[in-house]
Amino acid sequence: MAFDADEEILQDFLVEAGEILEKLSEQLVDLERHPDDSDLLNAIFRGFHTVKGGAGFLQLEALVNCCHSAENVFDILRNHKRKVDSELMDVVLEALDYVNAMFEQVRNHEELTPAPDELIARLDALAQPEGEGAPPAAAQPEQEESEPAEDGGDITDDEFEQLLDALQDEKSAEVSSASSAGSAGGDQESSGDDEITDDEFEALLDQLHGKGQFAGAPAGEEEASGKEEKPAAKAGSAGGDDLITDDEFEKLLDDLHGKGGSPTAGGEPSASKEPAAPKQPSAPKQPASSKEPASAKANASKPEKSKPAEKPEAKGAAAPAMPARENAPAAETTVRVDTKRLDDIMNMVGELVLVRNRLQRLGAESEDEHMHKAVSNLDVVTTDLQSAVMQTRMQPIKKVFGRFPRVVRDLARNLKKEVNLVMHGEETDLDKNLVEALSDPLVHLVRNSVDHGIEAPEVREKAGKPRQGTVTLSAEQEGDHILLFIEDDGAGMDPEVLRRKAVEKGIYDQDAADRLTNSECYNLIFAAGFSTKEQISDVSGRGVGMDVVKTKIGQLNGQLSIESELGKGSRIVIKVPLTLAIMPTLMIMLGDQSFALPLVNVVEIFHLDLTKTNIVDGRECIVVRDKVFPLFHIKRWLVRGGAGQEVPDNAHVVIVAMGTKQVGFVVDQLVGQEEVVIKPLGRALQGTPGMAGATITGDGRIALIIDVPSLLQHYG
Repeated sequence: MAFDADEEILQDFLVEAGEILEKLSEQLVDLERHPDDSDLLNAIFRGFHTVKGGAGFLQLEALVNCCHSAENVFDILRNHKRKVDSELMDVVLEALDYVNAMFEQVRNHEELTPAPDELIARLDALAQPEGEGAPPAAAQPEQEESEPAEDGGDITDDEFEQLLDALQDEKSAEVSSASSAGSAGGDQESSGDDEITDDEFEALLDQLHGKGQFAGAPAGEEEASGKEEKPAAKAGSAGGDDLITDDEFEKLLDDLHGKGGSPTAGGEPSASKEPAAPKQPSAPKQPASSKEPASAKANASKPEKSKPAEKPEAKGAAAPAMPARENAPAAETTVRVDTKRLDDIMNMVGELVLVRNRLQRLGAESEDEHMHKAVSNLDVVTTDLQSAVMQTRMQPIKKVFGRFPRVVRDLARNLKKEVNLVMHGEETDLDKNLVEALSDPLVHLVRNSVDHGIEAPEVREKAGKPRQGTVTLSAEQEGDHILLFIEDDGAGMDPEVLRRKAVEKGIYDQDAADRLTNSECYNLIFAAGFSTKEQISDVSGRGVGMDVVKTKIGQLNGQLSIESELGKGSRIVIKVPLTLAIMPTLMIMLGDQSFALPLVNVVEIFHLDLTKTNIVDGRECIVVRDKVFPLFHIKRWLVRGGAGQEVPDNAHVVIVAMGTKQVGFVVDQLVGQEEVVIKPLGRALQGTPGMAGATITGDGRIALIIDVPSLLQHYG
């Protein structure tokens, strides 16, 4: 292993290969649904080939061998010598798993564990044409001779492989006609089997840039110079195979950039006839390609100084060739930045937001009009800067969604179900930290939909549904939040079954279970240890997965809700903030201490006469618009000595929500809405129940940020 290689080269390989391997997993599952997609087959082939090339440069032999065997399989597939089927995909996906495992070992600078010989042997077996035992090269010696441009003769250089691959599928008809012209020029081919002939090279350039852009001299001139073609070709070949003459180089520039870009015409007759060339796109390829040495030889006698004089005439012919320049590769517009730098910038912007809040508070107390304008301008600039920096940390959620086609495919085959995964809103952007944090919860939810939601094909048919079930994964932005939906058209959830399970598990007694609404029954699936499966399997049954989902979404200040209809399917909705670094909050006062309630939890605020509360099941409640809300005096929990204070007759009540549950918090004073930067609690305070962190308020005080679910779980 060559980990002593330049670290920068290794890091470039890790970034590039990592992106390719992420795409490969999705492309392979897509290929199973569209087995005849030539573009997809070529993309997968290039993916394995590129990873193999980078690994070979770093001398990672185990990775090279596995990628090479997989690459050979797709070389056979894209040549239509074998069909894609589920068994083949199982082997290739297993190979991809080993490639990913070795890639992680490279990332961690560990010794590579090679793929098993048995897997390599299975890949090599699949790399044979279907129904044939002999290697493909031995089976078609004649084809190599008749199609030099397609198979590349004996060329093995990596530089030509991708070029030949691209031509092989996209323009095979044109390559065949060009290659037949190439085989006619036997004088040039005889110089050596290891080198590509001039005619083959011309054919490749034709395929890359199109015939019309550099088809050579007009047809009339072709006939005039036809008698000179063979002698000129021989003379050019005899002059030296390794060197290109000045005129041949000029001709090559003509081919690449159009005639107007670098005129090499012999004189006025050739220049004036140039517009006729596009009118004959069907002209035979052989004269156009084999003519080049002839015209080059004829032009060789012209003095070099005559070229500048021809340019004004050639410019008139250059106009139709100009669009070819638009195809030139664009300059690099992206730059890779270490995420730590982005985090540092985000922290500094967070500090700037705190200073902005402080100045806004001071400006509000000032009578100076200029002060007000300056603070207002600072507010606008800070908001724009904050938004711009947040955008640099944004990633499309496709980074998470990309792994699910493989998850669904493998799980469906394991459970012998037919499932189609549909994804929407993959380009929705959210904070990179959220992208990583949402990965595990979404895996659990998607697996849950396939395992619990989608029925077996026979059961679906009896219910009048199509055999194939559908799981839909979608994302959309709503204000400063992201909504994620996981839907299935399966069996749905039966509230009665959930109630019975809740009683069996001892979560509720029968009386309490009977009073649960359907919505509350659906939320039982998030309880720790709760599962409707009778038997525990490697997929489900332990009641752990959904509990993990609820905990993780709660840590992200998100909300979960479930909708279900028996026999029709279920829908789970996740709502999370766009970013975790800066949080909009409602600032409140309890006594003389400031606290921040995450605005995502706040439903409504109202003033209440506390003498009109009711006691239900020993708990204080209020009735608002015919809805009953439990009432909590959080000052008694969070302020020292608050429990012994008298309850006022009137107070502000903030209704907060956690999932489908809503409760009322009694507070002393409402300060207003404020964006705060979350600072982690010190080591001595970490793990304090009900506290998510701390921040500095606009008046310079320290305020604790309340973690509503944790607060209620501990005190309520």
